[in-house]
Parts: sequence; structure tokens; C-alpha cells
Amino acid sequence: MKLLRRIAVVVVLVAVGLYAAVVGYMYVNQRALQYAPQGSVFELADANLPGAEKISIPSGDAVVNGWFQAPVQGKPLIVYFKGNSDSFSQEYERYEQFAAEGYGFVAFDYRGFPASPGTISQDNILEDATAVFDWAAGQGFPLVIWGRSLGTGPATYVASIRGAQALLLETPFLSAVTVAGERYPILPVRLVMQDQFPVNAWILDVQEPVFIGHGTGDTTIDVSNGERLFELVPNPSELWIEPGAGHSDLWARGIWERAKTFFGEALSQ
Repeated sequence: MKLLRRIAVVVVLVAVGLYAAVVGYMYVNQRALQYAPQGSVFELADANLPGAEKISIPSGDAVVNGWFQAPVQGKPLIVYFKGNSDSFSQEYERYEQFAAEGYGFVAFDYRGFPASPGTISQDNILEDATAVFDWAAGQGFPLVIWGRSLGTGPATYVASIRGAQALLLETPFLSAVTVAGERYPILPVRLVMQDQFPVNAWILDVQEPVFIGHGTGDTTIDVSNGERLFELVPNPSELWIEPGAGHSDLWARGIWERAKTFFGEALSQ
């Protein structure tokens, strides 16, 4: 019996040690797990955007870099917040479509992503997002906000503290810590996660009309995040759930057509 008890104690101690090691590893490396900023910068000169220009915007003690194109008369300027990987410039085809139909846009890399040197953190991302929005507001055009994936965090935050005409959230999360908790249910993510992006709290202060798009085939951020978030929206416009669409499928599935309708209705109010 004594031998069995000793074996049991050893097994428990080993299990506790392994668990602690996993938690420690995730704590130390959490930002490397949360963000994937590697990738090249697509050159503006190689995009079909003859009216766009490169911009550099001060943010805190740093500078963020991006592209800007003014809208034509009667169309808004889209303030676009990218996801958690690569450079904003890799989505140049979206900006080409915006510009081709008269919409303006401003898009950029948060600090620590390929086009903007610096350190990635929630605080820096929110500071960068606010700085870019304030710069865009100074251009004198009606503004709409578009956040994609990770970008739905800063998009919602900015909409909660600034005034825009509309907020579009593409594949949003209820909060980043919610996604992490769903992915790692046995780990104490709420205790150790630094960049939690509480969109579910920020959305309560958003007065703009809100459109949310999500796909039932999304394995990165489960569609239930978008559905639960929409239930919290003070000024809901539309919840579009696309059957079978994955995390990066909504552009090909027609979100731009829906966005134009949503923005048009928001600007007419």
C-alpha cells in the first residue's frame, strides 16, 4: 500500500509539474501564439491604386505606416483594421475594389507588423488604431470602420470612444480571451492572458449601427462568437451568417456587396 501511495504521489507531482510547465510556456510565449506578424510588405507601386499614397502617422513614441486614398464625393472613407498576421498591404485587392467604386480607405500595420517597427501589445494596437482614426477624422470625410478578425478588437474599441457613421465587424470574437479559453479549456487563460481584447465590454458603448459577418465553417473564431456579440450590440443593423464559410472566405462570399449596402444605409440616416 505504501508503494502504491508513493507511486500515486509521484504521478500527481509529475502531472502538476507538466501542467505548470505548459502554463508557464504559454505565459512566456503568449504573444508569439496570439500574433503572426511575419511576412513581406506588398509595394503600393505594384497595386492598381494610382490615387493612393503612403502615410506615416505618429502613435505614442512610434510611427505606424500605411496607405491612404481619399473617397469621391458622396462616398465615405473606410478606416480598415487588419487581422493578426502578415502586413496590411497583402490585402491590396480589397483596397483596389474600394477605390474602384469611389470609396476611400486608410489601412496600416500595427506596431510590430511588417510595415511598422515596434512592439506588439494590446495597448500599442489600441493606441495605433486610435491614432490612425484621429488622423483619418482630420481629413474631413465621413468615416466608416471595418475590422477583420483581430482587427475587430481595435475597431470596436475605437468606435466606443470616437464617432463614426458605421461599424462593420468581419469574423469577430466575443473577446480574445474567450477564443483562447475555448481553444485551451483546461488552462487558466483568464488569469495569465495579457492581451484579452474585451470586445464584449467595448461593444456596449458603441452607438454606431453595427454589421457583423461570420461563417459557420470558421475554425479560427467559432461563429458563436459573432452571434453572441451581436446580441450585445446597442444599435444592431445586420447579422450575416454565411453557411460553410471559413475564417478567410467572406470576401469571396460577397461581404463587400453587403458592406456597400450597409454603409449606404448608415450614411443616409
